[in-house]
Amino acid sequence: MTSAFAPAFAGFGTGLSLIVAIGAQNAFVLRQGIRKDAVLAVVGICALSDAVLIALGVGGVGAVVVAWPAALTVVGWIGGVFLLCYGALAARRVARPASTGLEVEGGAAAGSRRRAVLTCLALTWLNPHVYLDTVFLVGSVAADHGPARWAFGAGAALASLCWFAALGFGARLLGRFLARPAAWRVLDALVAATMIVLGVALIAGA
Repeated sequence: MTSAFAPAFAGFGTGLSLIVAIGAQNAFVLRQGIRKDAVLAVVGICALSDAVLIALGVGGVGAVVVAWPAALTVVGWIGGVFLLCYGALAARRVARPASTGLEVEGGAAAGSRRRAVLTCLALTWLNPHVYLDTVFLVGSVAADHGPARWAFGAGAALASLCWFAALGFGARLLGRFLARPAAWRVLDALVAATMIVLGVALIAGA
């Protein structure tokens, strides 16, 4: 039990250190959490996607992807363009705010949930940094643990689940502070800046 706990704890710490940072995915989860819009679906997609990518890295798939570097270049361009578009939409909300974005009712709820799911999938799977962190970095560190690498990977996946759950469901506590349109515009401005900067960085590095 102790021998498995140590690498799992190390994996938890490594995973947490990689995802607790300002990024496109975290900014989106935070915004959805504050809006209370499709939070469970968004958190589930982020955590499950990380778990799949970590498992691929621990299983050694990273070496296969390294053999085809053009794959990350293609993903970088697509992801960069997507982030720029999303950032532009957030900037548009800053310039032309319609509401605080906290109310989602009736028929709009289904459409909003669909958009949230598709956006979350794109932000997760079209970001080369996600592959570098989960498949390559976590996978390479896990390899150093030998037979205990899967315990290390499980710890990293648990860290991802804990972080996204805390970010998504804990963000609603900020709702009272963002009830005013002016405060919501500040959040959208931060989201826009984050998306645009990351989008430019992805395209420049592709």
